[in-house]
Amino acid sequence: MSSAAPTTTTHNQNKTHNFHPKRLTAFKGIRRQRRCRVPLVAMSIPQQGGNAQPLKRQPIEAREAIRMGIPSKGRMAEDTQGLLKSCQLSVRKLNPRQYAAEIPNVPGMEVWFQRATDVVRKLLTGDVDIGIVGYDMLREIGNEDEDLVIVHDALGFGGCHLAVAVPQAWENVNSLSQLKSDPRFSKERPLRVVTAYVNVATQFFKDQGMENVVISTADGALEAAPAMGAADCILDLVSSGTTLRENNLKEIEGGRVLDSQGCLVASREALLKRPGVLEIVHEMLERLEAHLRADGVFMVTANVRGSSAESVAEKICGGGSLLRGLQGPTVSPIYTPQSDGAVKEGHFYAVSIGVPKTRIYETVKSLRRMGGSGVLVFPMTYVFDEEPPRWTSLLTQLGLKSEDFNHLARGEAPVAR
Repeated sequence: MSSAAPTTTTHNQNKTHNFHPKRLTAFKGIRRQRRCRVPLVAMSIPQQGGNAQPLKRQPIEAREAIRMGIPSKGRMAEDTQGLLKSCQLSVRKLNPRQYAAEIPNVPGMEVWFQRATDVVRKLLTGDVDIGIVGYDMLREIGNEDEDLVIVHDALGFGGCHLAVAVPQAWENVNSLSQLKSDPRFSKERPLRVVTAYVNVATQFFKDQGMENVVISTADGALEAAPAMGAADCILDLVSSGTTLRENNLKEIEGGRVLDSQGCLVASREALLKRPGVLEIVHEMLERLEAHLRADGVFMVTANVRGSSAESVAEKICGGGSLLRGLQGPTVSPIYTPQSDGAVKEGHFYAVSIGVPKTRIYETVKSLRRMGGSGVLVFPMTYVFDEEPPRWTSLLTQLGLKSEDFNHLARGEAPVAR
């Protein structure tokens, strides 16, 4: 079977020019859903597509400052700043009209507000070293450059997916295989797909062996294209699916192209060559991992009677995996004030267990069955690992030895070698 790629055209080649200005205004309020999910380890963006023009890269010595790019507008910008604030990495903008800012807890790093597409482009050109962006945009804009390295693949916001959607009136087309074999489309009359993700779409249809496809590009109101007769189907971001249904469109089986959410990205060259970038990335990764791991985890503490800490620990661990916490229960003696003013170790021990929010009440009842009382429940803010797994993965990706960076976790100066 031929591996020829689908034909790609621009939106200008397909648009008509007889729209009334009031009709055009109606489409300006329609906004695309956002953003992002990725694979689970640090990785280079695979080469795909080939439609993007190469960008000229600035040499590493062109500047000394370390720069991070983040989205400037929309829900993605709000969620990015919200997450950073939750990790004690609040962005401070000295002038609301400027695009430059700083993170006081990360001295020496500039923060630049950019459009999501420009965050990726400036990573490619070397104008920024670190960026937070949706995986969908990362794949579309940056998928031909191995310099882009995903540092954290799941920042927990902007969850959506990129998918093919066809008119609901196509009752006999409910899967990609049915779309591929639809007799209405041929070399003479190809399937017309409109999308803002031309590179991703081109590669997807090529991988599926669909040759009779013409891809056109547009930035907004894609859902209207099939009803207007400008396209047969669309390939766009889907969150809840409500917008598709309201425009009489439906997803099809096998048409899910990729999952997406916010991710932290860095330039490989900057990580390896610009002093301080790797250290800043380590700190950001630790803060992000600790906060995201603690999300939805609560600490449950109860007073449990026992003859010794060991006997209480054995009793708790025998109550099932739920009572074992993250690594095991923490058991410590409770000292009771005496009438003479002294304190004495009594027969109660404080038991602390980290549990998911959805199982708090179940945990409380289990502790009560074991004689627990005075139960306290409070949310956890951070859970720090000995070393974030993604940090180890990043070092491997960069060809670096983890033992050369053990000083970062301890906040020590590097050991001279």
